Amino acid sequence: MSRTGRCLCGAVSYSVEGDPIATAVCHCEHCQRQSGSAFSVNLMVHESQLTVDGEMGTYEEMGERGDAVYVRRRFCGNCGSALISELVQANGMVAVKVGTLDDKSDIQPVAEVWCVDRQPWVELPGIAISLDQES
Repeated sequence: MSRTGRCLCGAVSYSVEGDPIATAVCHCEHCQRQSGSAFSVNLMVHESQLTVDGEMGTYEEMGERGDAVYVRRRFCGNCGSALISELVQANGMVAVKVGTLDDKSDIQPVAEVWCVDRQPWVELPGIAISLDQES
């Protein structure tokens, strides 16, 4: 299976080849701030499945101790659309922001993470796995 997506202005586009590892909803405070919403929906894939065309900006998010990069948040430098989060310690796993896919109609999240930060009014039906991680 192949999926395509792009930023709001179209300056950055991408394709994902093959099946995703998972589709997950992240409730962490950082995803809330990045998305401007209560959570982020992410297509989890290996970096080798992803091809990007266009220039992206990068924000390097430091771990809690501030001594190492934890996540590289990639975005369009023109329109600011959040596109990809590179999980530094996850052996090449990247999170593609589902809202930037050209066709989102068949996306069904299977997991929720960082539920400790979930907003009290958010209830998502049909998700099999919820992980209450500490931020």
